[in-house]
Amino acid sequence: MFSNCLGFSALDQARIITAISELSRNIYKYATTGKIIMEIIENQLEIGLKIIAIDKGPGIKNIQQALESGYTTSGGLGVGLSGVKKLMDEFTISSQEDHGVNIEVIKWKKRNK
Repeated sequence: MFSNCLGFSALDQARIITAISELSRNIYKYATTGKIIMEIIENQLEIGLKIIAIDKGPGIKNIQQALESGYTTSGGLGVGLSGVKKLMDEFTISSQEDHGVNIEVIKWKKRNK
């Protein structure tokens, strides 16, 4: 997996895998179609893994509410999106009703000197 090749710690690898799992589960559960894209990104100080989740589902009507810990529409624990946000260093989400959701998350790792 990318995260191992980039030198992420075992803990950060677990965070990344959990985030991908949650994002994939949301696509499977709520959307008609979607995909996960992973890419390596870098700047002068850090190297990172960007994960993009794109779906063509019904969208999220209230993003603020969907990001609250404990909020659920499916009877689950309500830790999906809020959990992903906590696990990753950066989190952005956009949604358009009846056109789907785009979520981008990034986990950064300091470069070795």
